[in-house]
Amino acid sequence: MLMFLNTGFVVLSVASLVVADTLTPESMAAKFSLTTSTSFPFPSATASSGDTQSLLTSQWSLSKNRIQNGGNDLAFVDDPFPNNPAPGSTTSSSGPVLEVTYPAGSFSGNTGGAQFINLWNTTGSGAFQSMLLSYEVAFDKNFDWVKGGNFRGLRGGKSDTGCSGGNESTGLDCFSTRIMWRVNGQGEAYAYIPSPNNLCSEKNVICNDDFGISLSRGSFTFQSGQWNHVALLVQLNNPVDVANGNVEVYFNNVQAFAQQDLQIRASDSVTAGGLYFSTFFGGSDSSWATPNETHTYFRNMQLWGSSNPSTLTGAKVTNSGALLSPVLSTAILTALFLGILTL
Repeated sequence: MLMFLNTGFVVLSVASLVVADTLTPESMAAKFSLTTSTSFPFPSATASSGDTQSLLTSQWSLSKNRIQNGGNDLAFVDDPFPNNPAPGSTTSSSGPVLEVTYPAGSFSGNTGGAQFINLWNTTGSGAFQSMLLSYEVAFDKNFDWVKGGNFRGLRGGKSDTGCSGGNESTGLDCFSTRIMWRVNGQGEAYAYIPSPNNLCSEKNVICNDDFGISLSRGSFTFQSGQWNHVALLVQLNNPVDVANGNVEVYFNNVQAFAQQDLQIRASDSVTAGGLYFSTFFGGSDSSWATPNETHTYFRNMQLWGSSNPSTLTGAKVTNSGALLSPVLSTAILTALFLGILTL
């Protein structure tokens, strides 16, 4: 069995998947004591884009009760692959599925795909500290992966505009973790979170100074023309100055990787809020664009949550100065300049 080990990181090779941790979403939720759950309602019949938008805004608890962009690229359609379930799937769906259209030449969230934020739990003493998202996704047969693209994940915090699209995370007001496909369907988790304690030097962690952090690129591979099952677990670090946050991905009910030395937040006010539906080709330039109109499909969407954060052992954050808010940083620099404060 081939296994690669990093500080806080485990990724399993294809050969080792035979004996890897195999869990259904329900058993995964039980394993991590996620006792609260919800399912996203789907219609019993297909629906036009307009009717789809009405259903989503009225029944999916969207932030500001709106679809941020790409509403016209959403529709409920008949299942295109009713006889091609995800390997190891224990669920089924005979009704419509949610289709996302990516027009030819589209890239980034402004030209194709769609984005909205679900607010399942955001405030109060029972705010979620751990959350699991489970769903099935299918890609058109012979889907052209180009350089890659984003789709569903989890996010939290008070800001619903930060922690994506090049707006880096300080850990003080938000985080996001999405699943992303890359060349030839390679999968990864793509996170907007802080990167203390030399996280970016770890194997299988790729940091972009202007964008997010890739976790375990290529640890699983999507197949087009059939359903694929994804489960994404996020457990927030606790206390906030200790890097013991945990992100795990299960693909077709088999663990793909676990990254367990993360500082996902730097403030107790940041909690797990809910589904982050953000899907598009890209990337921020036309080199990511899809050459043809194409589609993804989603079904069997569920969330589990708990008010308990990670209890893993972690290292103290050693470069927390990078996490100071802009206002506080400016105040410190001003004090230094005036000679009020010395370091």
